[in-house]
Amino acid sequence: MSRIRKRGRIAGLLAAMQLVMGAALLVGSGAGVGAAAAAGSAATVSPEGVGAAGMAATVSSDAVPAAAGSASGKGQGTPQIYSVRFANTEDSLNGRVASRQQYWEIADYWDVSGASITLDYQVTPLAVVEESSATLTVNGVKLHSFRPQVKDGSKQRLRVEVPKELLVQGSNVLSIEANTRTGERIELCTPEDSRDNWLQLYETSRIDVKYQWRPIKASIGDFSERFEGMDTVRAGAGAIAVPEDSLPAELESAVYALSGYAKGNTLKDKTIPLLAFGDARLADKGLVVAIGLYDRLPDELLKQLGTEQEAALAGGKAILTLVDVGQRPTLIITSKEEKMLVRAGRFAANRELMAQADRATVVVGEDTAVASPTAAASRTVALTETGDKLTGVSHQERTYFIRLPANRSLADNSKLSLDFRYAKNLDFSRSMVTVLVDDKPIGSKRLSEAVANGDQLKLPIPKNLDISGNFAVTVAFDLELEEVVCAANQQGQMPWAYVTKDSILQLNTKDRTELLLSNYPYPFLRDGMYNQVGVVVPKDRDTYVYEAISNLFNLLGQSAESNMGEVRFYEGDTAAAEELKDRNLIAIGSYPSNKVIRETNDKLYFRYAEDGSGFVSNEKMSIEKEYGKRIGSLQLLESPYADGHGFMAVTGASSELAAMASKLVATESNVWKVYGDGVLVDRDGGLNAFRFKVKAEQGEPELVDELLERGDVLKFTVAAVLVMVMVLLSLLFLYRKYRKIGGERE
Repeated sequence: MSRIRKRGRIAGLLAAMQLVMGAALLVGSGAGVGAAAAAGSAATVSPEGVGAAGMAATVSSDAVPAAAGSASGKGQGTPQIYSVRFANTEDSLNGRVASRQQYWEIADYWDVSGASITLDYQVTPLAVVEESSATLTVNGVKLHSFRPQVKDGSKQRLRVEVPKELLVQGSNVLSIEANTRTGERIELCTPEDSRDNWLQLYETSRIDVKYQWRPIKASIGDFSERFEGMDTVRAGAGAIAVPEDSLPAELESAVYALSGYAKGNTLKDKTIPLLAFGDARLADKGLVVAIGLYDRLPDELLKQLGTEQEAALAGGKAILTLVDVGQRPTLIITSKEEKMLVRAGRFAANRELMAQADRATVVVGEDTAVASPTAAASRTVALTETGDKLTGVSHQERTYFIRLPANRSLADNSKLSLDFRYAKNLDFSRSMVTVLVDDKPIGSKRLSEAVANGDQLKLPIPKNLDISGNFAVTVAFDLELEEVVCAANQQGQMPWAYVTKDSILQLNTKDRTELLLSNYPYPFLRDGMYNQVGVVVPKDRDTYVYEAISNLFNLLGQSAESNMGEVRFYEGDTAAAEELKDRNLIAIGSYPSNKVIRETNDKLYFRYAEDGSGFVSNEKMSIEKEYGKRIGSLQLLESPYADGHGFMAVTGASSELAAMASKLVATESNVWKVYGDGVLVDRDGGLNAFRFKVKAEQGEPELVDELLERGDVLKFTVAAVLVMVMVLLSLLFLYRKYRKIGGERE
């Protein structure tokens, strides 16, 4: 349970950091004094007192223009606002001097006209306003300083306009540095209890970015960047569309493409929908990826194909082509051959190839390379892309969030290499750096003046931390000044430390292979790719079935690192046991609509009544008859068709309830809620999770498994065994030689 809660906390924080993307930071002040901004632009500040019950609603425009631009660049220029919360959880700046950073992105296709930041805060009632302050820095440039106001302990609202000149395309950072004093300065240096020094930041704080789309280019790469862009995904303005009675090959191609776009989706609480062509919701989408065999595409799409595309299709190839359908950019992926349509879907799943496609049409043939690199068990992750500076006396820390699929855990020999430098005015007998992983210390080092301009700390990550899924690395400095009467008054000598971009994690990972939802997406992903997945769907598919498929493959796609795994679709009424025995199966639908669910009902943890109308009670939970008709279920068990494979039922008394259950494994923000191997969820959000499998005794991992996970150790072991064999053979030959000589002498 503790690991589940930890995964949830880290997932929430990761989602918060990823969501903090937009543009300009603003943070006004109650009694603000504008600081100099770049290029002589002044920050505009407007203070507002906000009562505890009177918070203003976040202003957010979730609309990408319906005519988000055509392939010819029409329909551009509609003003937009992208609003981003600072965090999903409330945060405090604790201590005499403290700082926090917020990172966000500005998309390359945004033409930003400005930004503002709204900061909702509350300062300790003990603060001495005249001696407390906070400073806001955007991308390393001081923007604004203010004195936090107490105002009877109520929340305060601060607004600051951020000059366009301070913003950059890509990653931006806002630093909030708080200097909170409590108590009167009666003497030269009055001791303070750091527990009383705090500045609370509320989750209603936000960044509002004002922008408009740059004209869309006639290139698949530009379209794809916008399709998976944070504003498009948040607004639900993009969709992947397939024929209503889609064939297995069409669904296979579609989930490959969906996986690629889901991988590029930075909003971990939002999904990209999969819809049928006849779905009315498709009309409201600004960007569409249309996938289907040539003769099954709508006429309005076929009319857009030119001579070049028709010739490629006639030659048995597949195409990806960007067209303009009623002022709506649409990427058509099609072929006359099922095999080639699937291959085109794999091309779309390769994000590198899609980004490099600087033209409107790509032809995919048998000889077209579509494979993405295979995921390695070992990989290197940079802690910071640009470097991070920490300023202030005493304890200062920075936390970095590392993403791992939930089914991957750290193996032996994972390491951290921390490169850093720091000021030389420290008391080196009392200054040190400590590294923590998920709040557990793994090592420390005393700082030294001799290497202040370039220090390094290398630490192994202990295996007994049992790290799986997302985790956090915290670098904490204790920066103490030397022989000063009062460190708090030494602002001109303020110590600092800097974590360089050369700081890296070397991660060796392995799969967690127990069939539990806490290890999801195993067994459907292994070694970063789809693991012989078979999806059994009803013959008659409504919008809820497509929604369930979309939910499942959004999260699976985010976790997949290669496009060369395999996903096959089967219709429930015609799927043969022989076809399913070598697959890790996902069965979607209700008891009446899916034959596989009917045939395996006696093996499910939560079983249907004999008439299939709803779930019945079992040894874990009593279920009232009518309640059993209103719940959905996720159940993960051994495949009934073959040993060594998994089977997940995504089911309910109706397809709507099955889709409701699929939402639990649709996003990172939801998946941490589930554990065990059997889950029930109702329309009110009530969730019951249970473990039915008997818990295996904890033991040491198999030696062979460990060797197979570590290629370097395996090579060393093979070499050592060969040397031992050679030595033994040499000893045997020597023994036989001298035995023969001894016999001749006798």
